[in-house]
Amino acid sequence: MANAFPPNSVGLVKPQAFHFDTPLQLANGRVLPQYDLMVETYGTLNETRSNAVLVCHALSGHHHAAGYHTPEDRKPGWWDHYIGPGKPIDTNRFFVVALNNLGGCHGSTGPVSINPETGEPWGADFPTLRVRDWVAAQHRLMQRLGIDQWAAVVGGSLGGMQAMRWSLEYPDCLRHCVVIASAMKLSAQNIAFNETARQAIFSDPDFAGGHYLKKGTQPTRGLSVARMIGHITYLSDDGMGKKFGRELRSGSFEQGSEEPVEFQIETYLRHQGNTFSKTFDANTYILMTRALDYFDLAREYNHDPVAAFRNAKCKFLVISFTSDWRFAPERSREIVNALTRAEKDVVYAEVESPFGHDAFLVPNQPRYEQLFAAYMQGIKI
Repeated sequence: MANAFPPNSVGLVKPQAFHFDTPLQLANGRVLPQYDLMVETYGTLNETRSNAVLVCHALSGHHHAAGYHTPEDRKPGWWDHYIGPGKPIDTNRFFVVALNNLGGCHGSTGPVSINPETGEPWGADFPTLRVRDWVAAQHRLMQRLGIDQWAAVVGGSLGGMQAMRWSLEYPDCLRHCVVIASAMKLSAQNIAFNETARQAIFSDPDFAGGHYLKKGTQPTRGLSVARMIGHITYLSDDGMGKKFGRELRSGSFEQGSEEPVEFQIETYLRHQGNTFSKTFDANTYILMTRALDYFDLAREYNHDPVAAFRNAKCKFLVISFTSDWRFAPERSREIVNALTRAEKDVVYAEVESPFGHDAFLVPNQPRYEQLFAAYMQGIKI
């Protein structure tokens, strides 16, 4: 059945849960006594263990980054176009590690998990997390896998923030840092979008103060609206215009028509929201958007990003997209300017794309794929 998959696919993959008994000290002062991380790997770790690549997921991502879970599965992992044999992250060369971050809802310990102290789901009582907590947990996973140094840590959006944090917290543990469509901290507008999305969840009567699992409810309406808000910001005006324009799905503006007018874009957004609300957890969404809001790479360095990046020892690739207004090219150029002033080795590319912030996920963008592949091919293993 594996032959049914594309020849450049990693094929069938099986997630693996890693349990950690050593307590994890969190940035907020609390301690997580034990936890699980759900992980997938692709490719083969070489004898010198020098070819490992860590892929950090964005807000709604998880461990299933490439391949398929069953022979009948027609939906590959979320970054399948970029991970696999002959792809930018080439599994003929690299051993790729992808995980569901702590606080997630796809197998790693998070709000849907059972709190060992109460025997009930954590829900809203799960500790708040920072990006540095995810990186600390990832570092423990690295040690469990017997890897001393990543060939590269790669991430888009919130994943790019994790990659940058790796370069500061564990500078000896990575040789390359790939930061795609990201920023050193969120703008006030971005924080406002995230808060609006959270308020949509809070206002759902089924939210129950975050303890909906105990009550047997799900705030699907609020989470659906939150996803719709987020999804609008991930697209570009030009991209939405070309895909949907003002086309109608139903109804008419003709005088006397009683059928309500519905635009194609409305149908699309409702579909996205409804689908997401069935597969994601509302408390996880709240937790991860707050981690996104709290991230500030240079906070502990007197808000001086140059001083922060002086701690890094790796090389950097930074990529932005012209139509991305959520994480605009200006934010990537700020990263590059700070790296340059810190005298770090950095390659920067601003890619022409109509796909907005989602461009880092979208396939069939030749320039993006070529420069990403060329950089990864140049990494010595």
